Amino acid sequence: MVTHLNLDLNARVLQVFLFFNKVKGSSDSPGKITFSFVFDLKVGKGVDDMAGVEQRQNKSGGGKYFFCSGGKKKEVKKETGLGLSFTKDENFGEWYSEVVVNGEMIEYYDISGCYILRPWAISIWEIMQTFFDAEIKKMKVKNCYFPLFVSPGVLQKEKDHIEGFAPEVAWVTKSGESELEVPIAIRPTSETVMYPYYSKWIRGHRDLPLKLNQWCNVVRWEFSNPTPFIRSREFLWQEGHTAFATKEEADTEVLQILELYRCIYEEFLAIPVTKGRKSELETFAGGLYTTSVEAFIPNTGRGIQGATSHCLGQNFAKMFEINFENEKGEKGMVWQNSWAYSTRTIGVMVMVHGDDKGLVLPPKVAALQLIVIPVPYKDADTQGIFDACVATVATLSDAGIRAEADLRDNYSPGWKYSNWEMKGVPLRIEIGPRDLANNQVRAVRRDNGAKTDISRVFLVEQVKGMLDKIQQNLFDVAKQKRDACVEVLKTWEEFVTALGQKKLILAPWCDEEDVEKDVKARTKGDMGAAKSLCTPFEQPELPEGH
Repeated sequence: MVTHLNLDLNARVLQVFLFFNKVKGSSDSPGKITFSFVFDLKVGKGVDDMAGVEQRQNKSGGGKYFFCSGGKKKEVKKETGLGLSFTKDENFGEWYSEVVVNGEMIEYYDISGCYILRPWAISIWEIMQTFFDAEIKKMKVKNCYFPLFVSPGVLQKEKDHIEGFAPEVAWVTKSGESELEVPIAIRPTSETVMYPYYSKWIRGHRDLPLKLNQWCNVVRWEFSNPTPFIRSREFLWQEGHTAFATKEEADTEVLQILELYRCIYEEFLAIPVTKGRKSELETFAGGLYTTSVEAFIPNTGRGIQGATSHCLGQNFAKMFEINFENEKGEKGMVWQNSWAYSTRTIGVMVMVHGDDKGLVLPPKVAALQLIVIPVPYKDADTQGIFDACVATVATLSDAGIRAEADLRDNYSPGWKYSNWEMKGVPLRIEIGPRDLANNQVRAVRRDNGAKTDISRVFLVEQVKGMLDKIQQNLFDVAKQKRDACVEVLKTWEEFVTALGQKKLILAPWCDEEDVEKDVKARTKGDMGAAKSLCTPFEQPELPEGH
């Protein structure tokens, strides 16, 4: 173990580090680790490990999270819009829990850590699923479905793998009132579920490559402080499991899949991510190496592992005897990959783009891209305005824009504005008497509040252009905020200072596990601890001679 650490200025690559905080206890609040999922050193190295936001379901205490040691919690009760009591900057955790509920993304369930995903959230998942499913099918990946239950013998076959997941495995022990003779595990991931059958199906080189994917749910039980989308006991994901004759084929696919994950985050969710390789300490349990896309939440200074693409090497092939005979009649073991992304993507989107009015949805993933609201004044031609709203929706829908009209007569226009802002609809169109008389509409952007009068003659063209601008602006703003938090440094003193400022640190790295552990140990305390995220594939140039 390294006892005296200086950052290795001769390192060939830079490693991304992140900071997390520990909130001290006080007389009215026990000490606790906040935002601690990925940073909790006891958490297993699963595909889905990441930083989470502490979710407190007991609202009675109120409170503000402090990003330094000490200090009592301060109650914040400030109305910021329809149904919101907390601001994003003042109390991120409470703000997030309010937004996902009031924005109709989730509803709480009577089992802790489990959530009802409402249509507003599922529609986003379906849009991403449609894109990703089509792309992997171009790669000749086929969908399948394996059972939810796993026998203990199979689960425990790969020792390192199950040790990584053991605390999170849920077990079925009873059927009715009868104890099961052998408990049955509920899958936390499916390597051990699927690979016994890969051994059965793969015999020769003509059976390769074998490329399967399943869209399913998984259960990971052992944790505290659940957070909707980010950290739940059951979540939806896709998991791909592939087998190849050569390592070169496996390596190529790892990066192909990682690029698709980048597309999901950057091109659909408008979230900038960093592609890179995990350290040995953070590699998927039982795997050869892990690549990931890493997101960042500037408001909290937290990193989030967005998705992972693993090269499993031949370890699982050895354990499960997945062998094949090549063209020369020689025996060999397959090379395997696994890769996954989950509904966590939705939570990251809310955290990055949401504001004090509620959700802010990128147009590409919004179930509803545009809402049309009538604004009838007293003695106005109400029916004419309503007819114009219906006609506007029809025109936009025919052009492939997801649009609806809110014609409810028991709510005022102002209430409707707040309601649809809370739900994050990218663009609002208002039609009042003046708009009707001038054959125009007023468009209001959700991302920046900009208002524009549009002639109905050019409606479709103008609206499509505005939606494209909103999508790009959300990405640009998020990237500017992320980049403003990045610190490139080369000395230990700079490293420690940046940690205290909740920065995303790019630092020289020797890629030694003992050094990584020592960095965590030396930075752990009242001010928190550092944790590596990845070695980015895109490296800045180091000074000459280093």
